[in-house]
Amino acid sequence: MLRTESMTMRFGGLTAVADLNIEIEKNEIVGLIGPNGAGKTTAFNMITGVYTPTEGRIRFRGRDVTGAPPHRITDLGIARTFQNIRLFREMNVLENVLVACHLRMGVNFFTSVLHTPGYLRKNREAHEFAMSLLESVGLADAASESAVSLPYGKQRRLEIVRALATKPALLLLDEPAAGMNPQESLELMDFIVHIRDKFDLTILLIEHHMQVVMGVCSRMYVLDYGVTIAHGTPEEIQKNPKVIEAYLGVD
Repeated sequence: MLRTESMTMRFGGLTAVADLNIEIEKNEIVGLIGPNGAGKTTAFNMITGVYTPTEGRIRFRGRDVTGAPPHRITDLGIARTFQNIRLFREMNVLENVLVACHLRMGVNFFTSVLHTPGYLRKNREAHEFAMSLLESVGLADAASESAVSLPYGKQRRLEIVRALATKPALLLLDEPAAGMNPQESLELMDFIVHIRDKFDLTILLIEHHMQVVMGVCSRMYVLDYGVTIAHGTPEEIQKNPKVIEAYLGVD
């Protein structure tokens, strides 16, 4: 589904990510973890077209997508969420999801302005699809509420639903448990597995909450100062001395 080949990002003399090689198979949930400043979000930004790698290649479903702009990456089937929630504050819950639905509507400026029968039909289908997504995650009753008035945990879910509305094959989640209480974090674990199964997704996950990442990921890559220091199953990662040193330091 996704392969990065020696993916590297330099900012002047600073190497944020060096020779990152990730392979993810269809329907896997894979973790990308590491201390703050390890380069995890930079890796996401390269995969999603925010940054063009200084070196290396990115392949998605066999296609070279290195340097493609974010809208093209999304069109190909990669969606993401952000470490800091980025909902449209002036829109309600349903409108936030409808914005993402426009990618697959197949309409243009003229049909939108003229409100052609085809546009009206597509618009109705998008509305129904958005409501079905909200229903599937328990947010349908809040469809008309302001997005930013939702409790924090539901805002996180809404951001994930908005990403799902682009109908991705690969979903990148950047610290989805950030700011959640213990109960919300436990619910998030079930939610991630639920959307993987329901929407036939492959998921790459950045997360500092170890209970979440260890509970849902089959494999993990560990970064430290932009370098991959470990790769393996949760059990292998927990016992890896380099990982323990990166997180806890040495005596």
